[in-house]
Amino acid sequence: MSQEEKKESEETKDEKKNADIPEDKLSVTHHSVTINGEEMRYTATTGTLILKEEVDKEGEKPKASVFFIAYTRDDVEDLSTRPITFSFNGGPGSSSVWLHLGVLGPRCVKPDADGELPQPPYQLTNNECSILDKTDLVFIDPVSTGFSRAVAGEEAKQFHGFKRDIESVGDFILLYLGRYKRWGSPKFLIGESYGTTRAGGLAGYLQERHGTYLNGIMLVSVVLNFQTIRFAPGNDLPYILFLPTYAATALYHDKVDAEYRSIEGEPPVAVEMERFMDEVKAFALQDYAVALMQGNAIAPGQRADIVQRLAKYTGLTPEYIDQTDLRINIARFCKELLREEERTVGRFDSRYKGIDRDSAGENYEYDPSSAVVQGAYTATFNDYVRGELEFESDLPYEILSRRVHPWDYSGHQNEYVNVADTLRKAMTVNPALKVFVANGYYDLATPFLASEYTFSHLGLDASLQDNITMTYYLAGHMMYIDQAELQKMKKDLDAYLDDVLS
Repeated sequence: MSQEEKKESEETKDEKKNADIPEDKLSVTHHSVTINGEEMRYTATTGTLILKEEVDKEGEKPKASVFFIAYTRDDVEDLSTRPITFSFNGGPGSSSVWLHLGVLGPRCVKPDADGELPQPPYQLTNNECSILDKTDLVFIDPVSTGFSRAVAGEEAKQFHGFKRDIESVGDFILLYLGRYKRWGSPKFLIGESYGTTRAGGLAGYLQERHGTYLNGIMLVSVVLNFQTIRFAPGNDLPYILFLPTYAATALYHDKVDAEYRSIEGEPPVAVEMERFMDEVKAFALQDYAVALMQGNAIAPGQRADIVQRLAKYTGLTPEYIDQTDLRINIARFCKELLREEERTVGRFDSRYKGIDRDSAGENYEYDPSSAVVQGAYTATFNDYVRGELEFESDLPYEILSRRVHPWDYSGHQNEYVNVADTLRKAMTVNPALKVFVANGYYDLATPFLASEYTFSHLGLDASLQDNITMTYYLAGHMMYIDQAELQKMKKDLDAYLDDVLS
């Protein structure tokens, strides 16, 4: 081979090598929205950033292409000091679409005229309840969700686990802070469901590994300690902590004892619900907890009394409760409560009813509260990202990805995942860190008493207790799909952010 041919061959190899290196892909567009009566202009940056890993001899090695959507307010002289909030949902396997188009972003799914969730075809509308007036927003899709993917030659499953997920999302946050010069900004996280687990883990990872302190964390529908929600032989805790949500559900569907029922045809109001919940919580944490701790040693008369009290609160028959050995599993409850009507109730939002093929089974066939939002969020986001945000991709946008399963919990063998102590330590080391907690009364995925239990057992010093703000909504896991509760959530988030930033 001649010298010229050899040189040409090497140049071809270099070109091919460079062509194989993944690159950031970005789209920048400009928009406006009206929030609290004030029109505000903002810039949307949509696209992917390449996560890289340091390799001793090779420099940096591309690992994953992470998709994000960032909104920054335009009329800010110094963005480096403007608050910034990083948002993600849960699953594991969920994209960030739910918090994005449900409550936080400048655009949201347009409800029907009566405020209910819409029927197809779906539309977006300006979100007057967005918190973009208070903080810039960055929505992150973890690897294998949304448009985020591992790069060629990398196995996606390396990101599909408790530890690596926290690290990769944390590394993206650090990359964004540096790339867009936001290190001086007050920093917030907001996560929903498993996203609250991720947020708790990130508080430790960012602070301990990278010295990055947060101003606040917003937790929507909380699970920090998995022992509180995992029904398993030998773990009586969920039966206690789910009971008030069973009772709230029974109250909504007029299945509780007559003395607690609301006016026929009208849903419970907040004051009525709070009063009822106080009574059920007291029973759950005292008499019911003591009964379960006794196991088979419980006296017959005491057991009979517990059966009657459970029946009064849950709307289930005494005979059924007795057959469950006083322990009502969530899937059974969703199937049993409205069995005579041949209906089920939702797990994410127990106000919604489902229809199974038959009413004889032990478990529900599908979650009606999940089905009711899936279509609207999927269609509107896919139209929005390619239309208004002008981001082109032929990849399917993974709203809820099954590719991430099985999720790797290998670091938690023979124990429940629990990031509550990670959060406690982060708040102790950084006393400025304040936490906002949003709970839905009709949430059977992450019930509110489980959230209360987790925070009351946090072990946080008394001097830091006021750093936790607990809020409650007459809705489910995604409380923001209810228009009245969305407006309440906006006020609650505004008050929290004002307090942290004051």
